[in-house]
Amino acid sequence: MKLSINEHVYELDVEPEMPLLWALRDELDIKGPKFGCGVAQCGACTVLLNGEPVRSCSYPVSAAVGQQVVTLEGLEKKGHLHPVQQAWIDHEVPQCGYCQGGQMLAAVALLKKKPKPTDDDIDAAMTNICRCGTYARIRAAIHAVANKGVSA
Repeated sequence: MKLSINEHVYELDVEPEMPLLWALRDELDIKGPKFGCGVAQCGACTVLLNGEPVRSCSYPVSAAVGQQVVTLEGLEKKGHLHPVQQAWIDHEVPQCGYCQGGQMLAAVALLKKKPKPTDDDIDAAMTNICRCGTYARIRAAIHAVANKGVSA
């Protein structure tokens, strides 16, 4: 099967029911999505599928055929960090950092839908779990991107 990931096309020979997470990590060596819970709750495995956040640990790779998949590695363009990535650095969001790839992708999707999200919008959209509790910094980083008026 052929997959479009981060604007590159890859051909994979894997079982169709293999979770997209394992195709990315084990077959393609794309390590941005992380394994957390395996049941689509924590969000460490979040990728964007046609711009929408998807928990890749429970999403079959065959369902991604013909879709546009973006991982954390696909946010940076031509040596320039995505505004959300830069905001994460500027606001020192990560502690351990394990969940932050998924958090950033969820934030990118939110900002595309709502360029000026309220705190309630952020709370509703940012459902990924952070064991370190960096939620206040995540919110600050999202507001910073929104206030700069930069297109996510």
